[in-house]
Amino acid sequence: MTQDNRTQKQKMLAGDLYDAGDPEIQADLAATREWLVRYNASLGDTSEARRALLAERFAAVGKGTGIRPPFHCDYGFNIRLGEGVFLNFNCVILDVVEVTIGDKTQIAPGVQILTADHPRSPEVRASGLEFGRPIHIGRNVWIGGGAIILPGVTIGDDALIGAGSVVMRDVPAGATVVGNPARVLPPRPPQA
Repeated sequence: MTQDNRTQKQKMLAGDLYDAGDPEIQADLAATREWLVRYNASLGDTSEARRALLAERFAAVGKGTGIRPPFHCDYGFNIRLGEGVFLNFNCVILDVVEVTIGDKTQIAPGVQILTADHPRSPEVRASGLEFGRPIHIGRNVWIGGGAIILPGVTIGDDALIGAGSVVMRDVPAGATVVGNPARVLPPRPPQA
Protein backbone atom coordinates (compact mmCIF):
# COMPACT_ATOMS: atom_id res chain seq x y z
CA MET A 1 0.00 0.00 0.00
CA THR A 2 1.42 3.40 -0.96
CA GLN A 3 1.47 6.31 1.43
CA ASP A 4 -0.50 9.41 0.46
CA ASN A 5 1.72 12.41 1.19
CA ARG A 6 -0.79 15.02 0.06
CA THR A 7 -2.03 17.63 2.50
CA GLN A 8 -5.65 17.49 3.64
CA LYS A 9 -6.33 20.58 1.51
CA GLN A 10 -4.85 18.87 -1.57
CA LYS A 11 -7.09 15.86 -0.91
CA MET A 12 -10.12 18.16 -0.51
CA LEU A 13 -9.44 19.99 -3.76
CA ALA A 14 -9.04 16.65 -5.57
CA GLY A 15 -12.45 15.48 -4.33
CA ASP A 16 -10.93 12.74 -2.17
CA LEU A 17 -11.65 11.95 1.47
CA TYR A 18 -10.15 14.63 3.71
CA ASP A 19 -10.23 15.78 7.34
CA ALA A 20 -12.15 19.07 7.53
CA GLY A 21 -10.67 19.69 10.99
CA ASP A 22 -7.17 20.07 9.53
CA PRO A 23 -5.52 23.36 10.67
CA GLU A 24 -4.84 24.60 7.10
CA ILE A 25 -8.48 24.00 6.12
CA GLN A 26 -9.73 25.63 9.31
CA ALA A 27 -7.53 28.68 8.57
CA ASP A 28 -9.07 28.95 5.09
CA LEU A 29 -12.57 28.72 6.58
CA ALA A 30 -11.73 31.44 9.12
CA ALA A 31 -10.38 33.73 6.38
CA THR A 32 -13.57 33.22 4.38
CA ARG A 33 -15.73 33.99 7.42
CA GLU A 34 -13.87 37.30 7.85
CA TRP A 35 -14.36 38.08 4.15
CA LEU A 36 -18.08 37.16 4.37
CA VAL A 37 -18.57 39.67 7.21
CA ARG A 38 -17.26 42.41 4.90
CA TYR A 39 -19.17 41.17 1.86
CA ASN A 40 -22.47 40.78 3.70
CA ALA A 41 -22.12 44.33 5.06
CA SER A 42 -21.82 45.66 1.49
CA LEU A 43 -25.52 45.71 0.53
CA GLY A 44 -25.51 49.52 0.39
CA ASP A 45 -22.35 49.63 -1.73
CA THR A 46 -22.29 49.93 -5.50
CA SER A 47 -22.37 46.79 -7.63
CA GLU A 48 -18.79 47.62 -8.72
CA ALA A 49 -17.61 47.70 -5.09
CA ARG A 50 -19.29 44.35 -4.38
CA ARG A 51 -17.77 42.84 -7.53
CA ALA A 52 -14.32 44.00 -6.34
CA LEU A 53 -14.95 42.20 -3.04
CA LEU A 54 -15.94 39.03 -4.91
CA ALA A 55 -12.74 39.23 -6.95
CA GLU A 56 -10.71 39.23 -3.70
CA ARG A 57 -11.90 35.72 -2.84
CA PHE A 58 -13.32 33.96 -5.92
CA ALA A 59 -11.33 32.11 -8.60
CA ALA A 60 -13.10 34.13 -11.33
CA VAL A 61 -15.72 36.88 -11.50
CA GLY A 62 -16.95 37.88 -14.94
CA LYS A 63 -17.87 41.39 -16.03
CA GLY A 64 -21.34 42.49 -14.91
CA THR A 65 -21.65 39.69 -12.35
CA GLY A 66 -23.32 40.33 -9.00
CA ILE A 67 -24.39 38.61 -5.80
CA ARG A 68 -26.88 40.31 -3.47
CA PRO A 69 -25.94 39.94 0.20
CA PRO A 70 -26.42 38.05 2.36
CA PHE A 71 -24.41 35.30 0.72
CA HIS A 72 -22.60 32.32 2.24
CA CYS A 73 -19.86 29.99 1.03
CA ASP A 74 -17.18 27.73 2.50
CA TYR A 75 -14.04 29.01 0.78
CA GLY A 76 -14.82 31.18 -2.25
CA PHE A 77 -11.58 30.28 -4.04
CA ASN A 78 -13.31 27.29 -5.71
CA ILE A 79 -16.06 29.46 -7.28
CA ARG A 80 -15.88 30.60 -10.92
CA LEU A 81 -18.58 32.97 -12.20
CA GLY A 82 -18.95 33.90 -15.87
CA GLU A 83 -20.06 37.26 -17.23
CA GLY A 84 -23.44 38.67 -16.24
CA VAL A 85 -24.13 36.02 -13.57
CA PHE A 86 -26.66 37.07 -10.91
CA LEU A 87 -27.31 35.46 -7.51
CA ASN A 88 -30.15 36.93 -5.46
CA PHE A 89 -30.38 37.19 -1.64
CA ASN A 90 -29.55 34.28 0.70
CA CYS A 91 -27.75 31.96 -1.70
CA VAL A 92 -25.35 29.35 -0.30
CA ILE A 93 -22.46 27.71 -2.14
CA LEU A 94 -20.59 24.95 -0.31
CA ASP A 95 -17.47 24.98 -2.46
CA VAL A 96 -15.10 22.32 -1.12
CA VAL A 97 -14.37 21.63 -4.81
CA GLU A 98 -14.98 23.64 -7.97
CA VAL A 99 -18.29 25.35 -8.71
CA THR A 100 -18.59 26.95 -12.15
CA ILE A 101 -21.53 29.08 -13.22
CA GLY A 102 -21.74 30.13 -16.88
CA ASP A 103 -22.43 33.52 -18.43
CA LYS A 104 -25.85 35.12 -17.97
CA THR A 105 -27.08 32.53 -15.47
CA GLN A 106 -29.68 33.85 -13.01
CA ILE A 107 -30.13 32.33 -9.57
CA ALA A 108 -33.14 33.24 -7.40
CA PRO A 109 -33.17 33.78 -3.61
CA GLY A 110 -32.40 30.95 -1.23
CA VAL A 111 -30.72 28.62 -3.74
CA GLN A 112 -28.21 26.12 -2.32
CA ILE A 113 -25.33 24.77 -4.44
CA LEU A 114 -23.72 21.98 -2.43
CA THR A 115 -20.49 20.24 -3.50
CA ALA A 116 -19.79 18.88 0.00
CA ASP A 117 -20.63 15.21 0.51
CA HIS A 118 -20.16 12.54 3.15
CA PRO A 119 -19.28 8.84 3.00
CA ARG A 120 -22.18 6.41 2.83
CA SER A 121 -20.44 3.93 5.12
CA PRO A 122 -21.34 4.70 8.75
CA GLU A 123 -17.85 3.67 9.90
CA VAL A 124 -16.07 6.01 7.48
CA ARG A 125 -18.59 8.79 8.18
CA ALA A 126 -17.97 8.42 11.94
CA SER A 127 -14.26 9.06 11.30
CA GLY A 128 -15.15 12.64 10.34
CA LEU A 129 -13.79 12.38 6.80
CA GLU A 130 -15.65 14.17 3.99
CA PHE A 131 -15.28 14.69 0.24
CA GLY A 132 -16.69 16.86 -2.51
CA ARG A 133 -17.94 16.52 -6.06
CA PRO A 134 -17.82 19.52 -8.45
CA ILE A 135 -20.91 21.29 -9.76
CA HIS A 136 -21.03 22.86 -13.22
CA ILE A 137 -23.88 25.15 -14.24
CA GLY A 138 -24.01 26.21 -17.89
CA ARG A 139 -24.75 29.49 -19.63
CA ASN A 140 -28.12 31.25 -19.52
CA VAL A 141 -29.56 28.92 -16.86
CA TRP A 142 -32.41 30.09 -14.64
CA ILE A 143 -32.59 28.50 -11.17
CA GLY A 144 -35.82 29.18 -9.25
CA GLY A 145 -36.05 30.19 -5.59
CA GLY A 146 -35.14 27.65 -2.94
CA ALA A 147 -33.77 25.08 -5.39
CA ILE A 148 -31.04 22.74 -4.13
CA ILE A 149 -28.27 21.54 -6.43
CA LEU A 150 -26.59 18.42 -5.01
CA PRO A 151 -22.93 17.30 -5.31
CA GLY A 152 -21.61 16.27 -8.70
CA VAL A 153 -24.45 17.73 -10.80
CA THR A 154 -23.92 19.35 -14.20
CA ILE A 155 -26.67 21.62 -15.55
CA GLY A 156 -26.58 22.25 -19.30
CA ASP A 157 -26.86 25.60 -21.07
CA ASP A 158 -30.32 27.23 -21.27
CA ALA A 159 -31.87 24.88 -18.66
CA LEU A 160 -34.63 25.95 -16.25
CA ILE A 161 -34.72 24.66 -12.67
CA GLY A 162 -38.11 25.06 -10.99
CA ALA A 163 -38.45 26.75 -7.61
CA GLY A 164 -37.95 24.33 -4.72
CA SER A 165 -36.52 21.60 -6.94
CA VAL A 166 -33.91 19.20 -5.59
CA VAL A 167 -31.51 18.47 -8.44
CA MET A 168 -29.83 15.10 -7.87
CA ARG A 169 -28.88 14.25 -11.48
CA ASP A 170 -27.40 16.04 -14.47
CA VAL A 171 -29.79 18.30 -16.38
CA PRO A 172 -29.57 18.31 -20.20
CA ALA A 173 -29.10 21.58 -22.08
CA GLY A 174 -32.42 23.33 -22.66
CA ALA A 175 -34.37 21.09 -20.29
CA THR A 176 -36.85 22.22 -17.63
CA VAL A 177 -36.75 20.25 -14.39
CA VAL A 178 -39.08 20.49 -11.38
CA GLY A 179 -39.81 18.63 -8.17
CA ASN A 180 -38.11 16.54 -5.53
CA PRO A 181 -36.29 14.77 -6.95
CA ALA A 182 -36.19 17.05 -9.98
CA ARG A 183 -37.59 15.46 -13.16
CA VAL A 184 -37.41 16.68 -16.73
CA LEU A 185 -40.67 18.13 -18.10
CA PRO A 186 -41.69 17.47 -21.70
CA PRO A 187 -40.59 20.24 -24.09
CA ARG A 188 -42.99 23.17 -24.45
CA PRO A 189 -43.38 25.63 -27.28
CA PRO A 190 -41.19 28.74 -26.81
CA GLN A 191 -42.90 31.64 -25.05
CA ALA A 192 -41.80 34.96 -23.61
